[in-house]
Amino acid sequence: MRLTGQVDAAAAQAAGMSAARLEALVTHLHQSYVESGKLPHMQLLVSRGEQPVLSVRSGIARATGEPLGADALYRIASMTKPVTSVAFMMLVEQGLAALDDPVTKVLPEFAGLQAGAGKKLERPMLMIDLLRHTSGLTYGLQRQTAIDARYRELGLDEFQQKRSPDEFITALASLPLEFSPGERWNYSVSTDVLGVVVERLSGLDLESCFRERIFDPLGMVDTFFELPENRIERMTDAWQLSAQGALSLYERGNRSGWRRSLRLRSGGGGLLSSVADYHRFARMLLRGGELDGSRLLKPETVAAMRANHLPGGGDLASLSSSMFSEADYAGVGFGLGFATDMKTQEFYWGGVFSTFFFIDPVERLIAIFMTQHFPSNSYPVRKQLRAGIRDAIVERCGS
Repeated sequence: MRLTGQVDAAAAQAAGMSAARLEALVTHLHQSYVESGKLPHMQLLVSRGEQPVLSVRSGIARATGEPLGADALYRIASMTKPVTSVAFMMLVEQGLAALDDPVTKVLPEFAGLQAGAGKKLERPMLMIDLLRHTSGLTYGLQRQTAIDARYRELGLDEFQQKRSPDEFITALASLPLEFSPGERWNYSVSTDVLGVVVERLSGLDLESCFRERIFDPLGMVDTFFELPENRIERMTDAWQLSAQGALSLYERGNRSGWRRSLRLRSGGGGLLSSVADYHRFARMLLRGGELDGSRLLKPETVAAMRANHLPGGGDLASLSSSMFSEADYAGVGFGLGFATDMKTQEFYWGGVFSTFFFIDPVERLIAIFMTQHFPSNSYPVRKQLRAGIRDAIVERCGS
């Protein structure tokens, strides 16, 4: 399979990075994952100081053999969560909400929540709990408890919800929490709930809210909850790991469920996007909330979002009760919408179809990696990607 694109040697040198090491990383990812048949395709963009130093792609976009295009569209799944978190923090800056507001202030349906087998909550669920996944909510895909089994039975974490936002909240409110809010960290539908909060506070459905307040100001022209008819040919197929360990088709791009009209727009995992669009979103975060004259958030708000907000300053290793997440645990905190490396200050997240991004505010690095392979924990691509990019740094920022 042909590798398209290149490491820009001149840009890499100007940015204080080794073009040879970046080339070695690209070659490794291409040969180990795409040529080997482990991944159907990949697209990778790396920038430093917002200037691209690497832009490559390889593999097929469709099972019918079409090569992956530079403008391909991907199911970014949980990379939707940072977008929803930004939308909520914009409402905080407007004075419409606060991190320590009880969730029942906006979602009164949650007033009767209990933890476990009829246990009274130690304290109410707060908005910050939704942002950092300490709410006590869960995902059915955790497959650990009787509670997450009920999530599966009710289809509460399906990509294409058949419920309205109000029906979704009512269904969640009928189930107990895994634990009292703030006690532990558990990857969950928290950000889907936050999306409903954003809708009720803004008076807009999530698509309209994102479009007016984030996508249009940032020039993100290829990010949607529902696939437009004029973008169908750019939509990639998605694959999954079969029981035999081979790739099998998960969903065809031109028959995607993302073409359907939605009752609930998933703030936790519903968006489609492109590498170019998500790079613009990441640049806004790197710049402290502003891009090309459009300011979405104050710098201090973005700084707060990427700081660790886990109770007691702990890490995921000490607080997680989750079998599934997009992060390693040791030395990793969680901020207001994404994981944060407590040593390097990188903040990042990924999606269940193996998409991934990270931002290093110290070294001014951004990496956007796209593919469509389910599940995301099959291969150590993300770890290798982060390590390879960091290893390519020749000159440290500020040195």
